[in-house]
Amino acid sequence: MKKQTYIWLVSLIPLLSSCSSETERESKPINNIQLEHSILSLSKEATKLHVPWDLQYDRINDAILFSEIGGSIRRLDTKTKAVTLVDSLTDVYHQRTLGLLGMALYQPEQQQAYLYLSYTSKKDSLIFSNLYRYDYNTAGKLSNPKLLLQIPGNTGHNGSRVIVSTDKKVYWATGDAASDTFAQDSTSLNGKILRLNLDGSIPKDNPIANSYVYAWGFRNMQGLTHDAKGLIYTSEHGDAIEDEINLIQPLKNYGWPQIEGMIDTEKEKAIAKNSPRQEPIKSWTPVVAPSGMAYYSSNVIPEWQHSLLLATLKNQSLRILKLSANGQQIVDEKILFKDQLGRLRSVLTLPNGDIYFCSSNRDWNPQKGFPKPDDDVIYRLRITDKASAPMIKPLAANTANSPAKSGQALYEAYCASCHKADGKGLTNTFPPLANSSLVKGDPAPLLQVILHGLKDKTINNVKYESAMPSFSFLKNEEVIEISNYIRTHFGNSAPKINQQHLTSLR
Repeated sequence: MKKQTYIWLVSLIPLLSSCSSETERESKPINNIQLEHSILSLSKEATKLHVPWDLQYDRINDAILFSEIGGSIRRLDTKTKAVTLVDSLTDVYHQRTLGLLGMALYQPEQQQAYLYLSYTSKKDSLIFSNLYRYDYNTAGKLSNPKLLLQIPGNTGHNGSRVIVSTDKKVYWATGDAASDTFAQDSTSLNGKILRLNLDGSIPKDNPIANSYVYAWGFRNMQGLTHDAKGLIYTSEHGDAIEDEINLIQPLKNYGWPQIEGMIDTEKEKAIAKNSPRQEPIKSWTPVVAPSGMAYYSSNVIPEWQHSLLLATLKNQSLRILKLSANGQQIVDEKILFKDQLGRLRSVLTLPNGDIYFCSSNRDWNPQKGFPKPDDDVIYRLRITDKASAPMIKPLAANTANSPAKSGQALYEAYCASCHKADGKGLTNTFPPLANSSLVKGDPAPLLQVILHGLKDKTINNVKYESAMPSFSFLKNEEVIEISNYIRTHFGNSAPKINQQHLTSLR
């Protein structure tokens, strides 16, 4: 009898092991990250996704809920790594940066849970940005959609991150819809931080009576988060300069389009003197294209506690922005994964200290070398007590962003993300510089475009949708360096320009 029992137990061991591996599968690290005192592991948790845009944590099901820009909502089981479809929204209008974008999952104890969604739709020739609320049940199913707000949209600048903060209010970051007037018009809902009750009504304590508007003067916010005390932070795309991190305060005007970034030109100072404007707590020039952002409150990774974690698209990096004790300043910046994983879109922190973030390499603007065969990817950062993969370290910001001097370095800093490393641009979006008559011809038209920008341009019967911003902030020698670089590369062979060509155009 004992022998039979022993044989039965031995035969059961492989079965138990198999069940355990099926219910909790640990991912193999692809990198370790050495911090001052801690070691982290980087792993791929889900692959071959189609442009995941926002990540939310479903604490009931211990799962990552994520939106894909085309209209799908999926769920990643953190233990089994299985990805399942939650729902597909049929009225999502997807084109380039438009589609199913921001989400906020609200799961209070013993109460109805809600999923807030921001996405673009189109009716006839009109584009809209929509904020919806769905009921979300314990099985992770959606029902009872309710349209809370619908505002004008455009082919770009739709913003659209959403959070529910500690005050149990919904905050929606809207873009200026490429309008020159919306952001500074306090009666418009574009280019704003909007504040709503959970049911979509206007809170009685909003700073403007009977208005959703909480703060204004924004161009195109791509990140939105809050800390444990309810301080709200946004990340925002600048035009050609001054990407921003803003600390959001009620009834404050953040300046766009009259002021970009810091108030540091004579014109901007004069505007701010007559009408107070709020400066960002951080800005970048050259721009980094900041995207999703999360607040890290955990002491599991002590070096990152009380920091903002920021995904970037242009610099293809994850940035760790250390906050001051009062949360009103950024006192340090470290950079991870620069040009290693491609464009990064969203970041999420979990109660156990894990960090999830996703790539965006199958979107409208892939960078050199991407997408990879397994893109797009949801990654996980987790503390570990052993190093079993190639080790990397975060870079100090001043090391990663050394001043650009040569024509090639300046081109890579300011031009390559749009016109590409090979100068071939992007069809219907960014015109090619390779074998371009504008680039190879008389210097004046090229310099005019660099200094003053361009929009709605048709070249060789192709209309290019994206506007070229002004680069007049560059020094004369930098404009000359960039011009001569593109005039002598990408199949172009043109005489170099000099200071004399430029002086009369300033």
